[in-house]
Amino acid sequence: MVLLQGAGGALAFLVWLLFTALFVYMVYWTYKDAQRNSQHPAFLWAIVVFLAPVLGLVLYLLLGRN
Repeated sequence: MVLLQGAGGALAFLVWLLFTALFVYMVYWTYKDAQRNSQHPAFLWAIVVFLAPVLGLVLYLLLGRN
């Protein structure tokens, strides 16, 4: 069974690719920003955002930045 057949499958793949890239960028941005603007270890904030992307990012913005 081929999952990506036709335009619908290609569009679904592109949307998945976009969300995956956005997720990776959120983790990367949190890590880099926490290195500059946080007293807490940056890798811990990156792990929080990796495990709970939206909630982790909100928590970082509210609690993690100086």
